Amino acid sequence: MGLLTEKFDDNVLTTRVDWLLNWARLSSIWPMTFGLACCAIEMMAVGASRFDIDRFGAGAFRATPRQADLMIVAGTVNFKMGERVKRLYDQMPSPKYVIAMGACATGGGPYYKFGYTVMKGVDRIIPVDVYIAGCPPRPEALLEGLMLLQEKIRRQKVLRAPQLEEKPKAPSLV
Repeated sequence: MGLLTEKFDDNVLTTRVDWLLNWARLSSIWPMTFGLACCAIEMMAVGASRFDIDRFGAGAFRATPRQADLMIVAGTVNFKMGERVKRLYDQMPSPKYVIAMGACATGGGPYYKFGYTVMKGVDRIIPVDVYIAGCPPRPEALLEGLMLLQEKIRRQKVLRAPQLEEKPKAPSLV
C-alpha cells in the first residue's frame, strides 16, 4: 500500500515516550539503605524471601545516595539526624522519591508532644511522596506504599509541552 509497507518487518515498536520512560523508572526503583529505628526491622523483612520486594523491581538496596532514587525514611528523625537526611536527599540523582515509613517519620510518633529533639515529620525538610502509617508498619504496608509510588511514577509527565511566550504587556497608567 504505502511506501514503507513491509520495510521494517517485526522490528518496529511504537509507543509514547512518557509511557516508556515511566515504565522503566517504576520497574527499577533502587531504594537506599537508610533505617533509623524500629521501622528498619520491618524494612529488612520486606527485602527478605517471605515478602520479596524484588518482585516489584525495587530489591537492589543501595548503600550510597548517588546510586539510589528512593529514600525510605524508616524511623525516628531527630533534629541532629535531620541535617544528614537532607544532605543525603540532596546527593540523590533526579528523579528522586521519598517514602516516610512509620508514625515517627510521618509525624513524630509517640514523641510528638514531649520529644523536644524529635522532628515532627520528615516532610519538614524533604518532600515526601508516600506516607505509610503504623508503629511500626507491617511489611505488607511498605509493599503497598511501593505500589502507590509506582502508580505515581506511572502518571508523571516526562516530556512537557513547550510554553508559549507571552508578549510583554504595555505599562498601564491607571
